[in-house]
Formats: sequence, C-alpha cells, structure tokens
Amino acid sequence: MKTDRDLSLPAMLVTVVVWASAFVGIRAVGDTFSPGSLTLGRLVVGAIALTFFARPRTTALPTGRPLLLVVLYGVVWFGAYNIALNAAERDLDAGTTALIVNVGPIFAAVIAGFLYKEGFPPPLMIGMGIAFGGVALIALSTDNSSTGVETASTTGVLLCVAAAAFYAFGALAQKPALRHMAPVMSVWLGCLVGVVVCLPFAPALLDELSGASAHDIWWLVYLGVFPTAIGFSTWSYALKRISTGKAASTTYLVPAVATGISWVILDEVPAVLAFVGGALCLVGVAVTRLRTRPKAAAAQATG
Repeated sequence: MKTDRDLSLPAMLVTVVVWASAFVGIRAVGDTFSPGSLTLGRLVVGAIALTFFARPRTTALPTGRPLLLVVLYGVVWFGAYNIALNAAERDLDAGTTALIVNVGPIFAAVIAGFLYKEGFPPPLMIGMGIAFGGVALIALSTDNSSTGVETASTTGVLLCVAAAAFYAFGALAQKPALRHMAPVMSVWLGCLVGVVVCLPFAPALLDELSGASAHDIWWLVYLGVFPTAIGFSTWSYALKRISTGKAASTTYLVPAVATGISWVILDEVPAVLAFVGGALCLVGVAVTRLRTRPKAAAAQATG
C-alpha cells in the first residue's frame, strides 16, 4: 500500500530559513513602514500569493469550532504577533529579536504537553535544553558585542516577549484547526483574518508606499511571499504531521540563521560565542528529532 512521504523535516528547514530572513527584512524597512502598515502589507501580499494554491472556490471552508480557531490564530499570530514583532525591531537588531522571540517554542511545547496531552518525551526536553543553552550563548555574545544597536530598550524586549506569547498561542490554536483543512488553506484564511484586523492601518500603508523606494517595496513583497505565504505553509504542513513541541523546538535554529543573514545583509557581525551557540542549536534540534522506543518494544528487546 502506497503512503504519502513525510516531508516534515525539509518543510521545517524551509520555514527556518525564510522565517529567519523575515527578521532581517523587517529590520531593513523599519524606517519606511510603521509596524501596523508593514503587517497589513505583507499579509495582503501573502493572501494574494496563496489564493491560487488554497483554491477557495473548490475547497470547503471551515465552519463552527475550526472557524473559531482560524479567527483566533489569525488575530493573535498573523495580526498581533507581527505588529509586536515589527514594533520591537525598531528598538532591537534582527539577531537579538529572533533570540528573544524564540522563547515562544518553550511556551508552546510546555502548554501543548498539558493541553493536547502530547507529553514530554525525553528527546524533546533534552533537545530543548541544549538548544536553549545555545540561544543563551548567542544572547550573551550579543550583550558583549560592540555591534549592538544603540537604540535597544526595555520596551523592545517587552514587545519581543509579547510576540513570543502571541506566537505560542497562535501555534497551539492552529494545531487542532489543521485537522479540518489543508495547510495552505489554513495559512490563507489566517492571512485574511490578519488583513481584516489590520485594515485600520490601510491609510498609513498607502501613504508610506507613496514615499517608499523600490528597494523597500521589494522587501515588503518578499516578506509577504516568502516568510508569510511559503514559510507559514511549510510550517503548517509539518505541524499537521508532528507534535507542536517538536515543530516549535525546530525553530530554535531561527536565531542562528537570522544572525548569519543579518551579518551578510545588515553588516551586523556576530561574536565567536554566537557561532558556538548556533552549533548548540543545531545539536539540540537534532536531539528533538530522535524517537523513543515504545516501552513494550524495549521490554521485549531486553527480555
């Protein structure tokens, strides 16, 4: 019997790369677009890009509880998360923002362990601990680096923590919704909900677009197509097949990748500890992918 091939790992790797690039893109256009208008712009682009693939004319739309879940993660994740993230990056560099926001997977994995009874398998907990150690090393290297952003503030840090919380609750709301719809459809609907939430920022977006350079507009389109349309779709594909905790812990790679991209594009040079921390993130994610043997099988093997 032929079964669908599980491509959750490559899907998550695509998510990691494009989501990491989003931190750099947001930072690059932070002086041109305000937080709300940038969110609205990328969600509109993302929704347009996904319309063909979601095939809303031929696919049944969710109703009842699944629809309520869509509205929840659309408001919290696609709307509030992006606004908080965009605002935070006005005060923090891309790498530091990615580091703080990645507290979110810890929230998501722990809550999912209780709420969805996904449990706390040893590889997940050990891998998260190793990856968190890597994140801490990168944070330490950022604190001790002379390339830090002078405008870094407590407000920026608090906004990052808020974004992390929005991310965690958004991921937890999307997980059960994916039982009732295809991943691409879930992202398309999330974008539409986010667009509705951000409509009050439409006048600001139109005004800022009129004064934006071609470079800034390119970044806006990039953020809508790649981190939003593609990144959220590959994330949703993986989330439908693996646990919330495992999917969330894989995003620990994002700070390391974001630091490397910001080094090349924004000339933010990471310290040596950042490279060590990035290596630990890789090891931690590898550990979370390990599978534990069922107790019965283990008993037979030892008996």
